[in-house]
Amino acid sequence: MCSTLSARPLAVATDVWSSTTGELQGKSCCMLLLNYLARKRTQSGMVAGLTISVPFDAQESSVSMEEPLNWLLFNKILAMGLCRTVSRHRKILEKVVDVDYVLKSRTIREFDERFTIVQFGYKSSLEYYRDASPGKKLPTTAVPILCLNAADDPFSPQNAFPLTIVQGLPNVALLLTAHGGHIAFLDGLFPRGETYMERLFGQFIQAVFEHPKDINKACGIKEEQMS
Repeated sequence: MCSTLSARPLAVATDVWSSTTGELQGKSCCMLLLNYLARKRTQSGMVAGLTISVPFDAQESSVSMEEPLNWLLFNKILAMGLCRTVSRHRKILEKVVDVDYVLKSRTIREFDERFTIVQFGYKSSLEYYRDASPGKKLPTTAVPILCLNAADDPFSPQNAFPLTIVQGLPNVALLLTAHGGHIAFLDGLFPRGETYMERLFGQFIQAVFEHPKDINKACGIKEEQMS
């Protein structure tokens, strides 16, 4: 789709799913996407970015996920999944980490402290979370960005939304809903049809490619910046 409409792709990321169109996308990559757009600025090769349920602050997300109910429903299960992955690759990973110690992790934070920071050279989980968090890096982005988040998302708590930062950025829109959880945004009493998330996805893509000049002008982006 993108090859017929633009020389540069649209960057789209959610936390758990990916589609099959020609955009840059991937599983669990919304934080990576925003960090990439912030680091590359006008050289990202993207015409725009869309994130769904992005955690803006990894530290605050970790705190939220360690609340008792969230730990039971999400954190514990995700930590177990990470441990299973390490276990499958024990022979390779035991050269760099204490695999038995890693496999005792009961939270994502424990896993990060025993595996992630060791693997990637961070001094602490806090240093790693600060580096991974995209919220404060939004001012250095240079393409139109739409972020869809819900106030009841345990992975991206409301207190971590960068509201003040976004209010001063013409190129970033943070769309907040009261409900929607994490990558849900279902519609109706019996939500079997198209979701709000899917409608927004389609409308944003259509607008980006059909009205690029209008969008860039509204975002304060000059054509020569993106060439």
